[in-house]
Amino acid sequence: MEITAFDFALSQYFLIASSLTLLSLLLAFLTLRSKSPKPDLTVHSPTSAASTTKTITCRCCCSCNGEIGSVNSTDSYTAEEKYLNGGGAAEEMVVEKQTGASMMEQLVPEITTHALSYLDYPSLCRLSMTNSLMRKAANDDNAWKALYHKDFTLEQDSVTPVNGWKAYYAATRAIVNVNTEFFNIIRERSLQAMSQLWLHADYVKCTHASGENFSGELGAESFLTHRYNAVIQSWQFAFNWEQGLDFQVRDVRARVLTDMAWVTMKMYVVEMDNGPFNVTNVFELHNGRWHLVHHHCSVMVLDGEVDQQIMHA
Repeated sequence: MEITAFDFALSQYFLIASSLTLLSLLLAFLTLRSKSPKPDLTVHSPTSAASTTKTITCRCCCSCNGEIGSVNSTDSYTAEEKYLNGGGAAEEMVVEKQTGASMMEQLVPEITTHALSYLDYPSLCRLSMTNSLMRKAANDDNAWKALYHKDFTLEQDSVTPVNGWKAYYAATRAIVNVNTEFFNIIRERSLQAMSQLWLHADYVKCTHASGENFSGELGAESFLTHRYNAVIQSWQFAFNWEQGLDFQVRDVRARVLTDMAWVTMKMYVVEMDNGPFNVTNVFELHNGRWHLVHHHCSVMVLDGEVDQQIMHA
């Protein structure tokens, strides 16, 4: 019987297929054997009155598949046993949180105040909204007193605000903002904004740098209307006459009472080289808004040059 080339090639393919099948069966057997349950590794210690045996169970994805041993109840777990189920890490996190809180609470108040003094007004407000501990620290009266002296002036160190330094800082900040708005109105020469800033009252007064005092006189109009209109009219003359001044305001000092505040400052005009102007603004609080009731601007006399200062003013 002759063996053709076709039969020989077929027999080779059959041998290859058989070898692959046997290899697959061998791999499958080894895989099933590796996943078979491991013998119990629990170690039992002799029972005594002072100690009992506890089995440690592993819930990880390693090859231990269950119990890995036991420990005596009177002994502490080892570091490896604690970390098998994540217990050690959780315990350390709790300890860290407790330690952080206690450290903040145990800080000397002077240290806390000094640390918070490096924050500005918005940052201190944001800090108070983080948690109860930070809110307590950020609302500390000494912290706001230090912030007030840093942002405004040291002259009022002996002042004891009725509602605390935080409320006093907020009121002073509001007054400084209104005072800044006053000078912005002058730069923009907006008569409407200036009329809204002034209080419509019979005791308003305005003294410009020229020395002219505008408070109005009795006439056909009512006393209240005439004084207010005289002050606003003086600003209309100033806005129409001036070509726009380039000036800077420095050395701003504010003093706030319950419903009244005054601000003193120096105004430097860029076009003039002979000294600043002394400016005083007095505000009153009406219906939750600060209004200007008195403005005084005078020339600071330097080296006796009175005539020259008045001429420039």
